[in-house]
Amino acid sequence: MTDSLLSRRDLLAVGTSLAALPATAWTTAGTAGAGVAANPARNVASAPQPPFETLRDYVAALEANGLLLRLPEIDQDAFQATGLVYRANDLYSFFGVPALWFDRVKIGGQWVKGPLLGLLQANLHCDALVFGQPLVPGNGPASYRNAKAYLAGVLQKNNGSYPSIPPVTVAREQALCKEVVLRGDQIDLTKFAFIQTNPVDAGRYINATSVFTHDPVMGNNFGTYRCQLKGPRLLGLNPEPNQSGWKMLMAAKARGAAVAKVSIVLGQDPVVWFISCTRVAPRFGDKPVDELAVAGGFRGKPLAVVQSETNDLLVPANAEMIIEGEVPLQGQGLPEGPFGEMFGYMGPAKQANFYLNVTAVTHRRDPWVVNMYTGMQRGMVTAPQDALSDYFIRRGVPNLVESYQPQDVMGVYIVSIDKNGPGQGLKAGHAVADRNPIAKVVIVVDKDIDVMDRTQIMFALGSRWQPSPATEIIKDLQGIVTDPSQPVQGRTSKIIIDATMQWPEEGGRDNFPPTNRALLEKDEPNVFAAVDRLYGTKLAQWGDT
Repeated sequence: MTDSLLSRRDLLAVGTSLAALPATAWTTAGTAGAGVAANPARNVASAPQPPFETLRDYVAALEANGLLLRLPEIDQDAFQATGLVYRANDLYSFFGVPALWFDRVKIGGQWVKGPLLGLLQANLHCDALVFGQPLVPGNGPASYRNAKAYLAGVLQKNNGSYPSIPPVTVAREQALCKEVVLRGDQIDLTKFAFIQTNPVDAGRYINATSVFTHDPVMGNNFGTYRCQLKGPRLLGLNPEPNQSGWKMLMAAKARGAAVAKVSIVLGQDPVVWFISCTRVAPRFGDKPVDELAVAGGFRGKPLAVVQSETNDLLVPANAEMIIEGEVPLQGQGLPEGPFGEMFGYMGPAKQANFYLNVTAVTHRRDPWVVNMYTGMQRGMVTAPQDALSDYFIRRGVPNLVESYQPQDVMGVYIVSIDKNGPGQGLKAGHAVADRNPIAKVVIVVDKDIDVMDRTQIMFALGSRWQPSPATEIIKDLQGIVTDPSQPVQGRTSKIIIDATMQWPEEGGRDNFPPTNRALLEKDEPNVFAAVDRLYGTKLAQWGDT
């Protein structure tokens, strides 16, 4: 295949100026989970290898593996970057898109120097890339599963936890994030390539954040919370209720503290980023945990950290930018939002939210900016969280084969089991629904169904599931606050669908028939090897036309 992403189909609907963009090196077939180019760059061996010390090293590895699309400019006043992300999803699937690079971006009528980056961990091949596992060209799910299998082995060796290696503090002179130090009137965050992603968003947002906070009981934490750009030195700050950052700010407020010191890290290395977005760190209740040490464990070596300029928080030394400031705790908050959230709907405006008065900004020379296209992308590699979920589900469901939470359909969770008795499908569904706030629709399938293959899942629903009695509705459980369907925020009903073959004790048939494909494989065990040998090349070439 030689055609580029922009020439495969008509992308002029994104904006008329896209017609002037050059052809690119992106050559991936438009199949779910695809993403490694048919002829990736020849310098893969010489590209940076994991653990990646910087965002720039990781992006270089993405490009070497054919996973990056560079474009010279994008007009975000016309919301072309947003349109391009949607169109990339249309062409390559939610899990097969390239990472995006824009040299400059139009904001408020002005061309702002980038680069502006996006979709950095959206493609399923990224899971293997981050953890140094084999990438399978043209098969994103296989690359993802290589990473997941590796991480499952790590968990097995460490009794269900990821290992920790404490960070190492470096001098300011060694910290890339301190190449430029700004204070007072020197600070103007509006000059950087932070964008308004959706037309209905409240404005420009800094949303690819790791917000560092501290609590004397809970310890240190960093999490990803959206920050509305309200002025040169003023940000809205939105940790949602019950997130660790929210708990720490509310605890400080209850103690009577006037302000909370915060550092916001941007342009993180890929490990710090996915830890910031997930709950892979062993935080049980309010027990202190050093997430920087967890990052070191994933990396296999200590993470370099440096002290912030205006507070005692340690932050990754090789990040692109650090924004430091104070969150007023005792006065009235500021309006914030709306903002396009992960379910693909606008989150509501908040009349009085936390905000940050910026006290210092440090950054690398010509810092790189990352934007999250929230609700339009897989925001982070998911193999670490999925491997951890499998480990804990298996404690109550020993015949678990695999579980999967597809990021493009938030609220849906798929579980496959090696069923050997009645009642096991609904039991497995409860193991997920009762504990995972996001899991609102839990579908349980047999071991022959691939939890990452939508066609196979729909096949099981259509041919193996009887709505009665193989369904259970739970009227009231904890949900995720960004689900727009909830009448009461944070509370949801749930449904467990047992789409396994029903046993007679469950009201099923005495003998459930095998599939036609299974019969073919039984009677002609070598048929697929023969077809691949004789016709596989021609079949693959047809897909590249």
